[in-house]
Amino acid sequence: MTFSITAHDPQSKARTGSLTTDHGLIQTPIFMPVGTAGTVKAVHQRELETDINAEIILGNTYHLYLRPGLDILLQAGGLHAFNGWQRPILTDSGGYQVYSLSGTRKIKEEGVTFKSHIDGSKHTFTPEGVMDIQRIIGADIIMAFDECTPYPCDYGYARQSMDMTHRWLDRCIARFDGSDGLYGYRQTLFPIVQGSTYADLRRQSADYVASKERDGNAIGGLAVGEPAEEMYKTIELVNSILPVDKPRYLMGVGTPANILEAIALGIDMFDCVMPTRNARHGILFTTEGIINIKNEKWSRDFSPIDSALGGYASTFYTKAYLRHLFKAEELLSGQIASLHNLTFYLWLVRQARAHIEAGDFVGWKNEVVNKFMRRL
Repeated sequence: MTFSITAHDPQSKARTGSLTTDHGLIQTPIFMPVGTAGTVKAVHQRELETDINAEIILGNTYHLYLRPGLDILLQAGGLHAFNGWQRPILTDSGGYQVYSLSGTRKIKEEGVTFKSHIDGSKHTFTPEGVMDIQRIIGADIIMAFDECTPYPCDYGYARQSMDMTHRWLDRCIARFDGSDGLYGYRQTLFPIVQGSTYADLRRQSADYVASKERDGNAIGGLAVGEPAEEMYKTIELVNSILPVDKPRYLMGVGTPANILEAIALGIDMFDCVMPTRNARHGILFTTEGIINIKNEKWSRDFSPIDSALGGYASTFYTKAYLRHLFKAEELLSGQIASLHNLTFYLWLVRQARAHIEAGDFVGWKNEVVNKFMRRL
């Protein structure tokens, strides 16, 4: 993987870049649709390519390990061959799922023992095992195994967890560097900065991660309930330490406002389930604000969902028709809404990229951020 910065915003830390993998080029800043179980929910791969032009998608180690399972993925030739997506893929190591399974998992130095949410069967993830699993999945970018701490989090626990995450990182690196990819293309490993919202811990973690000199770095443990101001302060601190010539990935974030503010602080890569999860409940992100399409006020609105976006779903279907589909509980409702929200999110980062290149990103951001977040 290679990364080069192509433009800087003169009034912020925002930048554009080109990230090259063996499965293709990614222009940053970028939003990565989440395909947890090998699919972006309700969206065909063809639509991801032609309608949304997604440059990279995510898979999740925990979910793919449990279903369809490693034997099937290995026999298929990896996730790219299995789901037919031939552009880049990033896999989350399962650390966040460890965090979310707090009632059914045990964390020890060796790794994490947990029960499957599918059938209750018992499994163990170790740093070495997670590297092996992600080799089999075959993502272009794989994540180190970490523990995502909750918010609020006791300082002592946050420090203990961070130290263990660093030891796990060393084990991940040793395993990754001592093994080869299985399918004839290169993979790269991103470490993850942890430390909750404690500035001294985040500084220590960022220093430790930066010292590993990997191809890119991630910031985890945010967007777990902390105030947005705390998140931004943490991003600013961490990015002051992480190398400027490597891509920075903010995991699991977030709202349109979160993304724009984080771009201004120097973040290059984002993922979040929000666009597709909200879509399935009728919540639409538009260039004029946020719509609950189930509300009666849209029942006779025959204008396109958002003609400013372009894209088939946003311009072909009307608000009234989409509301009808939701009220009738038609499956097409979730598909159209998901396509639209992903179109908006990819449009958002591409607009950010254009304004960074034009040198007026901060002015544009300050003008639109509140509009995008208002309820219509």
